[in-house]
Amino acid sequence: MRVLMDNHSKQVRSYNMSQIKSKDSEPENIVRKFLFSKGFRYRKNVKDLPGKPDIVLKKFKTVIFVNGCFWHMHDCPEFVMPKSNEEYWIGKVNKNKMRDILNMENLKELGWKVIVIWECELKKDIRENTFSSLIKVIKDCPSNS
Repeated sequence: MRVLMDNHSKQVRSYNMSQIKSKDSEPENIVRKFLFSKGFRYRKNVKDLPGKPDIVLKKFKTVIFVNGCFWHMHDCPEFVMPKSNEEYWIGKVNKNKMRDILNMENLKELGWKVIVIWECELKKDIRENTFSSLIKVIKDCPSNS
């Protein structure tokens, strides 16, 4: 049996992981810039709401999570479970996924429309379709104003 080893030292791996941002990521910024360009005004990472949604459109009672395919265990080709330290990673991403489900349920109970945009849906060749669908879903939501 061949054991796959990490290509990086513990220090290098730790540094690499520390550089992954939990907010204001590139995918989040892409979605925010698009929404702003279409006249939508929003708040970022509202701490009073379950899961601190990435984007909150209060006028439309809508929250948007922009999820990375790896960290949130998306069922797409972008998600690949690491082969090293597999037990740790299975527990980590499963915990993230369960927390996401609970936060979404809590938000829905509070009357919020919940939208999840996956990192893979923001690739240049399909981004336009993603944004077109996003606008339709947002505008279908009843407005509070």
